[in-house]
Amino acid sequence: MRLRRLPWLCCAVVMAACSKPASSLVPAAGPPPPVRLDFHPPVDRAMTERVSSTRTVERGGAKQSDEVRMTTVTRFTPAENGWQLTQAVTQARMMRGGAPVETVAGEVLSRAPLRVRLAADGAFVKVLNPDEGLKALRQLVPAGQQAGALESFFAPESVEARTRREWEAKYGGLFQRNLSVGQHTWAVEGFPTGEGEVLYVLERTVTGTELTDQGNALVLGLKCLDAVPEDAPAELREVLEDAGGGALTPGVTCEGEQVVARGYFVPMRRNLTVHAKVGDATWTLATQTKLEMLEETRR
Repeated sequence: MRLRRLPWLCCAVVMAACSKPASSLVPAAGPPPPVRLDFHPPVDRAMTERVSSTRTVERGGAKQSDEVRMTTVTRFTPAENGWQLTQAVTQARMMRGGAPVETVAGEVLSRAPLRVRLAADGAFVKVLNPDEGLKALRQLVPAGQQAGALESFFAPESVEARTRREWEAKYGGLFQRNLSVGQHTWAVEGFPTGEGEVLYVLERTVTGTELTDQGNALVLGLKCLDAVPEDAPAELREVLEDAGGGALTPGVTCEGEQVVARGYFVPMRRNLTVHAKVGDATWTLATQTKLEMLEETRR
């Protein structure tokens, strides 16, 4: 009897299985998981970057462009429960209208490497040697020779404010948090012109990740805000307040992208082009930074 019942039992099991919907082997579509960007810099490994900045002004049909090209070498060293960033300029070249310009600015930058204190989580603390650039300038410029613009540029308070703003514009609000695709973070950024400073809010939007030769990297889309929306989140309002709450320049637009490796904190590339109209002049500032080499770990 057991042998007769067995075929019927098998059929019952098969029928029961067939009566249930088959499970899919393809996972259900959904948003990608959040990405976390921790501040974990490569310790005492030289990070060489190519940096270029072109500022163009158009006024009354005339157009003038100034370009700066530099090579920088950056190192991160543990210091006082945080980090010391040391950045040296190894090459600097300045051009106007495509022709080289003789200036002592590049020599000053090469003589005065920047040293910055960062907290353990990557937050900016302070510039450790804000007066070294001005000291180097005074050694290079003969007594009595005018160097007003460069003196203002290398003044300790200018170096401190400019370095803080640049770090915040690139990394403020990104470290030690989970970031989802579509999420925004903000920073206040600006640049001087002959008609005054152009000031705007840089909005960074997480667009995803990409695989680089330094591992998986976070990708951010960049754009400018020339006004704070009425329904702006508290984080955006706080960023503007912390930056001094200055008036933003109407009509500023920009586009760009930033890519930061996540295993070790390694800035891979960043490009940003800003357009602004101030008075009767139209200004365009295009900046690019690209990693050229990261020194291998010493054994």
